[in-house]
Amino acid sequence: MNSKYKVTKFSSKNFSDTEDLISIEEPLEISLKYKSEDKWINQNLSITMRTPGHDEDLVTGFLFNEQIITSLEDIASVESYGEKVGQYNLQNKILATLINSENVNIAKIKRDFLTNSSCGVCGKSSLDALEIVKKNKTHASEPKISKDIIVQSPDTLREAQSEFSKTGGIHASGLFNSSGELIDLREDVGRHNALDKLIGCTLKNGKIDPKSQFITCSGRLNFELVQKVLMTDIGIMIGVGAPTSLAIDLANKFNITLVGFVKRDSFNIYTNNKKVIVD
Repeated sequence: MNSKYKVTKFSSKNFSDTEDLISIEEPLEISLKYKSEDKWINQNLSITMRTPGHDEDLVTGFLFNEQIITSLEDIASVESYGEKVGQYNLQNKILATLINSENVNIAKIKRDFLTNSSCGVCGKSSLDALEIVKKNKTHASEPKISKDIIVQSPDTLREAQSEFSKTGGIHASGLFNSSGELIDLREDVGRHNALDKLIGCTLKNGKIDPKSQFITCSGRLNFELVQKVLMTDIGIMIGVGAPTSLAIDLANKFNITLVGFVKRDSFNIYTNNKKVIVD
């Protein structure tokens, strides 16, 4: 989703007035409805800045990635509500109604999951905390992908994006099979939101198969992005940019193959090179 804005452009030593397509960023207020001791409770969960569109996928992926739900069966519904507001006439509120509220701990959620479009979930401080909810590692040597597929995947992702070519200001995450075919992608101004949308969409459509898939992201790779991929059991993650130290530590801990700085003729494998075919 984008909109035209007036800009002053400098090019070839001259200034000119023109219009530019800009990616829209709007707040989304996420709330939960769940039962506690036979009473229904409505609770604000968080506010995230996102690109409008696929909001249900975003919330579904977010709840799964943070293990507030462990399967789609835990959700009764995800629905936008409230008045349409603002310049773009949008509903900026969404309610997830849960059937299973076993993992709902509002105090912990509010502490850990304050989010925004550039930072993502920044509250976690310990790798060990993940082992409480994620005990199994990804497969140590499967799937295997070739070096050619790795260098091609960012281009495939970019060519399939509907918004990047228009605005240049939006991130994407894509799910690929081990042959390099793009299964699905989602875009958002926030890297974390794009990945949440992708995982939410592929969960709902039953498309996730860790034995034969990998995920490519348009930007750098940090702890929170690797954590989200880990929850799907997918064991290969590729990024155009650099990983952070904590992202590498997390990938190492759970056998994820982490590939960064992907260019047309080069890339770096930071962890577990057993899944990359180098011949």
